Amino acid sequence: MSAFESLSPTIQDHVRQIAKTSGLPADQESVERLAAAWLQKKEAFEQAIVENGLEEASFFDAAESGGALALTYSGSLVTIGPLVGDARHCGYASIGLRTDVPESATEDASELEADIETDRPAVFTRGPVKSTSPIYKIAVAVEKMEPDEEEAMLTQVTQAVAEDFVKVNRTVIR
Repeated sequence: MSAFESLSPTIQDHVRQIAKTSGLPADQESVERLAAAWLQKKEAFEQAIVENGLEEASFFDAAESGGALALTYSGSLVTIGPLVGDARHCGYASIGLRTDVPESATEDASELEADIETDRPAVFTRGPVKSTSPIYKIAVAVEKMEPDEEEAMLTQVTQAVAEDFVKVNRTVIR
């Protein structure tokens, strides 16, 4: 079974869309390479969850005091910092191949419009982006932390995963 065939139909659709905006040749080989990259990025995200004391969740309450890290169907990372006052520091990092979204963006005074759920976009009233593609996985800290400590941990994990994604792009796609 090919990498592309091993993906769910929903993820296959996102990979096809990424192929259209990636600048890669519009052929099945590009789609297959993007699918292989998506699988490696998913694995990097899952490994980071385990290594950093996070656990998967299917839901993140917008009023939750803690933060979260999310992976979208299109392979972007969304960092939701802990709630400080009525705002959060949030970040968005695309997969580095798309030309239709910013490569990265942050907003120090972000506000979620609604709870975040898997299979639905994350939507911001104020944030690094207006909305994301549907969320594939959500990770939250297992242990309660002080906001600044949790913010630092989420930032570090996001940076490490983003670096892994860049390596995947270099080795699998280009």
